[in-house]
Formats: sequence, C-alpha cells, structure tokens
Amino acid sequence: QVQLVESGGGLVQAGGSLRLSCVASGRTFSNYVMGWFRQAPGKDRELVAAITWRGDNAVPIDSVKGRLTIARDNAKNTVYLQMNSLKPGDTAVYYCAIRRGTNIAATNYDYWGQGTQVTVSS
Repeated sequence: QVQLVESGGGLVQAGGSLRLSCVASGRTFSNYVMGWFRQAPGKDRELVAAITWRGDNAVPIDSVKGRLTIARDNAKNTVYLQMNSLKPGDTAVYYCAIRRGTNIAATNYDYWGQGTQVTVSS
C-alpha cells in the first residue's frame, strides 16, 4: 500500500522560508512523477510543482516561479519543496502526490498525502 507523509508546514512571516518534505513508501517509485499541490480556502486545488524520476521539473504557477524549488532524493523516496520569499497568498494546505509516468504537466495523480498546512502572516 502506497503511503505519502508530508512534513515541514507551519506558520511563517511574510518573506520567510519553509521546506516541505514528503516521504513515499509501499513500492518502488522509479518512473513516477512526484508533485506538490496546494489548496487555499475557497479555491480549487492547483499544481505547484512536479518532478520526474530523472529530475526534470516544472513549476507551473507563475506566482511561485523563482520562489519555490522542487527537488527529489530517489534513494530516500522523498520529494522536497523549498519555499522562499513567502507571501500571504501562499497560505494553503500543501499536498504531496505521486503518479506513474513522466508527464510533469498532468494533474491526475494516483496517490495523495494527507496535507500539511502552510500559513504566511503579513
């Protein structure tokens, strides 16, 4: 059974940084994309960043480009989201997810974590 466990969320002031981590377990995750989504209150869930097994990555939301970086440690089955220069608009529940294949633009994922709250105060 695949499990994804996120950590690293919390409360931070605007301009601060956080690093989210997500550990996957339950199978071998070669040829899988790992991604981070977020959902703010009253808004749809959106893909923030995704990364392939090889390390090809994308940050699809313009508002976070240059501030958020995704990285992956395949030996640890872990994906990270480094978030710098955080803004109140980044406040959301952040979810880790995983899907088979190499399409980093896709938004239909197979497995999801429980989410971690990120709150940015002004």
